[in-house]
Amino acid sequence: MTLSEKAYSAIRRDIIQGVLAADQPLRMADLSARYDMGFSPLREALSRLQVERLVIAEALRGFRVAPLSIDEMQDAISTRILVESDALRLSIRHGNDDWSAGIVAALYALKLQVDRAASGAVGVWEIESRHYAFHRALLAACPSPWRLEFFERLYAATERYRIPILVASRTPSGSGRDIQGEHSALADSVLARDAETAVRLLADHYNKTALMIRDRMDAAA
Repeated sequence: MTLSEKAYSAIRRDIIQGVLAADQPLRMADLSARYDMGFSPLREALSRLQVERLVIAEALRGFRVAPLSIDEMQDAISTRILVESDALRLSIRHGNDDWSAGIVAALYALKLQVDRAASGAVGVWEIESRHYAFHRALLAACPSPWRLEFFERLYAATERYRIPILVASRTPSGSGRDIQGEHSALADSVLARDAETAVRLLADHYNKTALMIRDRMDAAA
C-alpha cells in the first residue's frame, strides 16, 4: 500500500466515523501531524476523497469535510437503493455455492459481534466491519465493477449519518428495530434466489434507516 493509499484509508475512515466532523477544515499541517505523513500523499488522498464527495475543495481556502444534511442523506440512500437493487439482482443471477456460503458466513460473523456488543463485550466500531462485510457479501457475485464501486461510495456516504447515531445510543442498532432479523430475512430471500422479495427487503431495510436518521437529525436541530 502506498503512502497516498494509507492516507486515503485513514482520512476516509475518520470522516465516516465522525472523528473528523462535518465542515471541519482539513489543514495540511494538522493532517501531517495527525497521520505522520508529508503533504504530497495527503493532497492525493484529499483529491480522491473529493471525487467521493466526502471532502470539499474551496478556492483559496483548501479542503474541508463535506457537510451533512437531511436532503443529502435521503438522496444518498435513495440512490444506494437503486444501485444495490440492480447489483443484487445480478448477484442472485450469477451467484454460485461459494457466494452462498460467503453470505451465510458473513451473517453469522455479524451476529456474533452484535451479540457481543449487546452484552458490552465490544463496541460499535467492532461490529461495523462485519456489517459492511455482510452487505458486500450479498453483492459479491455481481459482475459489474461500476455497480460495486458505486456501492462502496454510497456505503461510505450513508454510514457517515448512521454511525454517529449508533455511537451516541451505545447500542448495535441505535433504535428498537430488530436489525439482525432484517438482515436474516434479507439473506434468506437472497439464498432462496427470490430476487423480488430480496430487493423489497433491501429497500425497506434502508428506508427504515433513513427514517431513523431523519428523526435523530430533526431532534438534534
